Amino acid sequence: MEPAPGSELSRDLKDPCYVNAMSHFYRGELGRIMVWRQRLDMTTTWAITSTTTIITVAFSFRDIPHIVFFFNLVIVWMMLWIEARRYRFYDAFRGRVRMLEAHFFVAMVSRNPALLAGEWQRLVCEDLILPSFKISKLEAVGRRLKRNYVFIIAIILVAWLTKIFMHANPPIHSWGSFYAALGVGELPGWFVGFVLGITIVLATTLTWYVSVNSAGEVTDLRGSHKEQWRL
Repeated sequence: MEPAPGSELSRDLKDPCYVNAMSHFYRGELGRIMVWRQRLDMTTTWAITSTTTIITVAFSFRDIPHIVFFFNLVIVWMMLWIEARRYRFYDAFRGRVRMLEAHFFVAMVSRNPALLAGEWQRLVCEDLILPSFKISKLEAVGRRLKRNYVFIIAIILVAWLTKIFMHANPPIHSWGSFYAALGVGELPGWFVGFVLGITIVLATTLTWYVSVNSAGEVTDLRGSHKEQWRL
């Protein structure tokens, strides 16, 4: 006699070995993404610490040239690149966790064995055998830029321009004097202006690209359903 549809799935939810194995697997993957989450916070902290230090020193001493913020930008972009690489690993393991939450724990909470059906088990098994990244390098950079680094870069650019206007000698009173103040020693003003412009364009473009083409980690609740979560 053929088993009733869904009976095998129902037995999976009642099998203590299967449930315990999946629960421990979920706990292990959750611990793994928490470690990568801490690594992301570490690089962000380095970027913030270096920025606050350079800003403090730059405005404490008038003789320090404003080009010091160029090196600040280099450090922050390096931290962004390192953090984006770490984020790809974090997102790869987070994909497994979300797969378990969406297909296994939802079935457990709702007591609906039919939700165990689908290809999610095969996909998880393939990812365990051959782990793969879920997002591209560009999207990883854009996500971290949107979440944290766009604000750090904006602060650096504002501090850079403020330093130029405050400590310019002679004082700035026209576009010509502003262009002259951009130059530092043998470094021409066009180079500093180019760095400022390309930084603004690049940060804005990447942030816009990710906002349009990426859903992110969490979706906002809208409508009456949101009210139910005000516990």
